[in-house]
Amino acid sequence: MMAPGARIKAGEGLELAYPQCEKGIGAVIQAPDSPQLIAGVKVRPYAVYSDDRGYFLEAIRTGQELVAPFARVQVSAALGYPGTVKAFHFHLRQRDCWTAVAGMLQAALVDLREGSPTFGARNTLYVGALRPWQILIPAGVGHGYKVIGNQPAVLVYATDQFYDPADEGRLAFDDPRISYDWETQHK
Repeated sequence: MMAPGARIKAGEGLELAYPQCEKGIGAVIQAPDSPQLIAGVKVRPYAVYSDDRGYFLEAIRTGQELVAPFARVQVSAALGYPGTVKAFHFHLRQRDCWTAVAGMLQAALVDLREGSPTFGARNTLYVGALRPWQILIPAGVGHGYKVIGNQPAVLVYATDQFYDPADEGRLAFDDPRISYDWETQHK
């Protein structure tokens, strides 16, 4: 096991390292303009147009808002069943723009960028049908999610790079240095 602060990966002008976090979920983000957001993370509500047949939403529009700076775009989707945890992964080059279009996700972010003003900070965002937000995740920020509630969730995400396995890194969902608490927070 590597010591806290040990280098994870470097390249593309980023140096990623393990933070030493206390057990918990970090700052719970309740508003898109929260001052507690990790540096470079952006959140934007999206409109859901409902009627008696269901709903319509624009998951991603090239050139608008969070994906405007993307020179190229790959759009993908992931389905998760209730209780599933997919975490943590990170990129040196790639930015992700997440839109949970069905179900609910507990999105977890951790800043792995050495030298970032928010290095080691964690954010938790509850997003999906009950909170229709998009999340822009910069390179170097570890990210993952847990499907919460009793329905499957669908995550549609755009990336500004085409899939490149050499750019993707993974950390265990239960890495003790990140110490993210995936348990339900009984309050």
